[in-house]
Amino acid sequence: MRLPAFEYLEPRDRQEALDYLARYSENASILAGGSDLLVRMKQRLVRTSYVISLKHLKDLDGIRPDEDGRLCLGSNTPLVSIIRSPLLQGAYRGLTDAIRRIGAPPIQHYRGTIGGNLCLETRCLYYNQSAFWRSGRPRCQKDGGEICYAEENSDRCRSANVSDGACALMALDAEIVLESREGERSLPIEEFFTGKGESPFARSPDELVTTIRLPAPETAFGSSFRKLTYRSAIDFALVSASAGVKVEAGRIARARIAVGGAGAAPLLLREASEKLLGKSPEDGDAVAETAAQAGRHAAAFMVDNLGATLEYRQKMAAVLVRKAVQEALARAENGNARGRRER
Repeated sequence: MRLPAFEYLEPRDRQEALDYLARYSENASILAGGSDLLVRMKQRLVRTSYVISLKHLKDLDGIRPDEDGRLCLGSNTPLVSIIRSPLLQGAYRGLTDAIRRIGAPPIQHYRGTIGGNLCLETRCLYYNQSAFWRSGRPRCQKDGGEICYAEENSDRCRSANVSDGACALMALDAEIVLESREGERSLPIEEFFTGKGESPFARSPDELVTTIRLPAPETAFGSSFRKLTYRSAIDFALVSASAGVKVEAGRIARARIAVGGAGAAPLLLREASEKLLGKSPEDGDAVAETAAQAGRHAAAFMVDNLGATLEYRQKMAAVLVRKAVQEALARAENGNARGRRER
C-alpha cells in the first residue's frame, strides 16, 4: 500500500506549528512518531492534504516537575525516555508498565511518543482494514456512513480506545494541556476523551497537545497496568486495565480504576473505584472480589469490535482489573514502608 499525495510541513518551532494548524485546520494531520498515522493513511482511513511534523519541536520533548510539584511530560517525549526516567518510578510505575507494552522496542526507541499514543485513534475490526476490504460493504459510522458493524442498530460508532498510555494516565488522574494560536487550555483526562468513536478527542483542529501533567508523586500511592494480547509485542490490547491506589492509616483512601478496549474512551470506573475506599489492603479476599466486580461492570460496556470473542474479553476484564488493583496496592504498601523508614 502506498501513501496518498500530501504536502509535508516541518515547522521549526511551536509557534510555526500552531500557525500551520490555524491555517490548514481540518485539512491537516499531526505527525509525531507516525506509527499509527502513516498506516491509516495507507489504508485510506485518513484523508489529509497537509502533514505537520513535530520532529523539530524540542521544547515538547522532556520530563520535568513544575512549580506545584506536578510532573510534566512533553507530548513529543519518546516512549523510551518515559521507560528510563527515574522520575517515573515509584508512584508512576503503572505508566511505565503501560509504555513497555506499546508496540516493540524499535517503536519505543525510534518512533513512538507519549502524545502520539495518547491520541491513538479508536480501532474496530470492521473499520481498520484496507480500502479494498471496506469497498465491499457500506461505509460505517466512523467512515462517514450510518451503520455500526460492531453493534446492530447502534446510534453511534462503537470503535474502541486501545491506547495503553491513555488507560494508565486515566488511572493516574492526568491533565492534558492543549495550545492553539489563540492561547492555552487544560482538561482533566476524562474530559479530553469524548466517548464518541467518530471524533474521540476534545481537541479542536487548530490545537496541539503540548503537555501531559501528572499529580505530584506521593509515597503511599501505587499504580499498575495490565494488558491482554495474543502476542507479547506489536499487538494492540484486546482489553487492558490500570489502577491507582492511595493508602493511608492502613486503609484505601483513594482509588481510580480504568479499563481500555471497552469503549471509545478509556473507561473510568468511578463508582466501582469508590467501593474500594475504606478497605484494608490486608483483607485481600474482599479487595480482590470488589476489584473483580469492577471489571465485570466494565464488561457491560464492551462491544464485539476487536480480534477476540466478546465473551472472552468480558471475562478477562474482571481478571485484569483484579490483578491491577492488587499490584497497585502492593506497591502503595511498599511505598508506605519505605516512607516510614526514611522518616
